[in-house]
Amino acid sequence: MRKVHQLMMLCAPTPAQWAGIAALEQGFEDGFADTRYMIDEYESRRRYIIDAFNSYGLECNEPEGAFYVFPSIRSTGMKSEAFCDGLLASKKVVTVPGSAFGAAGEGHIRCCYATSMEHIEQAMLRIGEYFREIR
Repeated sequence: MRKVHQLMMLCAPTPAQWAGIAALEQGFEDGFADTRYMIDEYESRRRYIIDAFNSYGLECNEPEGAFYVFPSIRSTGMKSEAFCDGLLASKKVVTVPGSAFGAAGEGHIRCCYATSMEHIEQAMLRIGEYFREIR
């Protein structure tokens, strides 16, 4: 099941790609008002999650694309998979171990901010609690 999920998340499903085309066509008609709104939303979410990680002492740089952040967890002394497993077990927050992206990803976790601000705020509170508990 994990492999199926992994492959499903590799790229956008065909129906979503067609929806994207329709959205672009609509955007030309209304001056991309919805697009501008979502750009502002994602910027706000990205800023919040980066600031939260940095405030916990977990270095988090600005992503250059997509809607993921890749904060360093090296200061915890934990492997990324152990960190993610512990976070899920104790705080019910799902993150992806950096090791899933190759050896250079070890010492990081991947978090997505393509969800509601309410979910992001709750997740970041829980991540902060977890970080304080393990150090």
